[in-house]
Amino acid sequence: MREDEITAWFAEQRKLSPEDFPIGIGDDMAEVRLAGEESVLITTDMLLDGVHFDLSKVTLREAAYKAMAVNLSDCAAMATVPVAAVVCVALPKGFGFEELKEIHKGILQASDKYDCALVGGDITVWRDREPFVISIAMISRCAGVKPVKRSGAKVGDVICVTGFLGGADLGRHLKFEPRIKEARFLAESFVINSMIDLSDGLSCDLNRICQQSKVGALIEANAIPISADAKKKKEPLASALNDGEDFELLFTLSEDEFSKLLNGWNQPVAVTRIGAITDSGKMQIKKAAGEIENLVPGGYDHLERDCKGKDDDGL
Repeated sequence: MREDEITAWFAEQRKLSPEDFPIGIGDDMAEVRLAGEESVLITTDMLLDGVHFDLSKVTLREAAYKAMAVNLSDCAAMATVPVAAVVCVALPKGFGFEELKEIHKGILQASDKYDCALVGGDITVWRDREPFVISIAMISRCAGVKPVKRSGAKVGDVICVTGFLGGADLGRHLKFEPRIKEARFLAESFVINSMIDLSDGLSCDLNRICQQSKVGALIEANAIPISADAKKKKEPLASALNDGEDFELLFTLSEDEFSKLLNGWNQPVAVTRIGAITDSGKMQIKKAAGEIENLVPGGYDHLERDCKGKDDDGL
């Protein structure tokens, strides 16, 4: 069973009240209604040594920064403002105060940039030689704009991405910047119909928008912004489609709103039009020679480690 299938199964087991939980299982964050019209959004990610990073090659500070940044990226995916986080760690036997200080530095390196307070957590230690585990839960707020969900894409929408894709496993996955500022600018300045952060690969995450919006998509291979790292690989396009851990934004908006974006985008990160939402009910890609082929999701799946993509993380 694939990750999206089990997530859908979880959602079916208990029907949540839309008045109390406007956004439930299946998006980048869940929304919980408080008193009146107030609400908070919550997300969580667990990262494992040997899966999401390798402590024989990276520092604890780098691993902790990544753990915090992937949760911040979930906030960006829905254009919300981070508020606070709690961090839980399972330490290998022999880890102590010095290691915890390095973990703390990595967490604050990410959280301080976006005013997301570290407000608590938990520390446990394995009895045997088990891997380092770090799990973070984060809450955010709407701050003037509604959360942008995966399920709002409309036929005719333009499909866009920020930044450049592929090759993040060569090092960028440890030091990326969550696109919180860019997401907020998008949501405050334009009508964004759907959005997701590219954690598991373009082909995988675009499929999530298509599935939840009940639409199809046609993207153009020549339009995909391929990173310099991906171009070092044997198949750069496959890298951009499937590697994952880019943590860029993938979003859709109408032609009219895209025209406004072309004239109003003032952020340093590039935005690229890569295709359109269709009524085909399937994902397709137009190759360089002009032929159109079905695009099979090939990114990372947490429950199928033999997927084409790299190890990754997401809600």
